[in-house]
Amino acid sequence: MLHIKNLFLKYTREYYALYDVNMDVAEGESVAFIGEDESGKTSLLRVLAKLEKPTKGEVYIKDIPLERVNFKTDISAGYIPATPVFFEKKTVYENFKYILKIWGFEDSEIENKINEIIIEYAIEKLKDVKIKDLTLEEKYVLSLIRLSMRELDLLMVDNIFDHISEPIMEVVINLIKKLKSKKTTLIVASTKPEITQKLCKKNYYFKYGSVSDSLEELK
Repeated sequence: MLHIKNLFLKYTREYYALYDVNMDVAEGESVAFIGEDESGKTSLLRVLAKLEKPTKGEVYIKDIPLERVNFKTDISAGYIPATPVFFEKKTVYENFKYILKIWGFEDSEIENKINEIIIEYAIEKLKDVKIKDLTLEEKYVLSLIRLSMRELDLLMVDNIFDHISEPIMEVVINLIKKLKSKKTTLIVASTKPEITQKLCKKNYYFKYGSVSDSLEELK
């Protein structure tokens, strides 16, 4: 699914957000990115989501060079950033409707699809609430629910866990598990190994932009 070779991401002349990163992630694998804040976890997720352009190196997704990957036709990917992305002045329903149109659903399908999701996740009370009036936790939950409206090849979840209370944590973890099918490759970034071990079987450790599958190598 993912092949990364000699990847560098440089923000300034002196500062590398990612330094010589090498990584292979198989299709359907569940992988954790573990490290402190500003260790490079989010930078790598942003590269994979094509929100940052690498300084140099090779990245392939499903054997396609990253710069040529089309997230509409080549791969179905979902990315949950630490800052949720919605139209803040629109309602939950309006946000769901917009994304379904972007994904290519017909108007006749959209209303049924949204109603099914509202019933399945018991979010009737939130349907007509504007996003700006929701809590951060509610936005995270709705971000995950929004992704449930299609099958995913790749699901990337940034370090949202530092901002979630214990009762909502279980809701979020269960939603991520529900989104993870056998073919879905899952990448979860966190400062907390006790969280990622509930979701992932393989760890990559981040420190000062360097990455290793062994914590000892980064000490």
